[in-house]
Amino acid sequence: MNSAAYFIEKLGLTLHVEGGAFKETYRSDMVIPKEALSNDFKDSRNASTAIYFLLSFGQFSAFHKIPSDEIWHFYAGQTLTIYEIENNGNLITHKLGIDLENGETFQCLIKAGNWFASRCEITNGFSLVGCTVSPGFDFSDFELANKNELCQVFPSLVNLISEMTY
Repeated sequence: MNSAAYFIEKLGLTLHVEGGAFKETYRSDMVIPKEALSNDFKDSRNASTAIYFLLSFGQFSAFHKIPSDEIWHFYAGQTLTIYEIENNGNLITHKLGIDLENGETFQCLIKAGNWFASRCEITNGFSLVGCTVSPGFDFSDFELANKNELCQVFPSLVNLISEMTY
């Protein structure tokens, strides 16, 4: 089995602001005009974008949200746990991996506007995944959670939020 370092080098991944390492692999040439998008978008957006994303044990992708749907795809390594908080406070735990008999899936959808975070919870493991965003990702839409504010909104999730915010 290849290591996290192998994939980081071979795929040319770099550090991501939310944690882990990534590389954008696709940005659609098609552009959706601002007028056709909801008010959650500040400007026109590419129709779709895609990235590779890698997290090693001990790292996490901090809680954040974007105004687009995001589909996660599993590629290699160990199970990735993705925590999604719906606006009503319902916590959804997605297990991205290959163990279909134990509820893991190769893909999962994070709905636009929901808070989400992820981590590889397997000691010394890593997870190599991909993310496809539509309308396409733009950092101007990216909102990194403030720990105190998110804990006030979702007090029943204080422990999880505290573990996965900066």
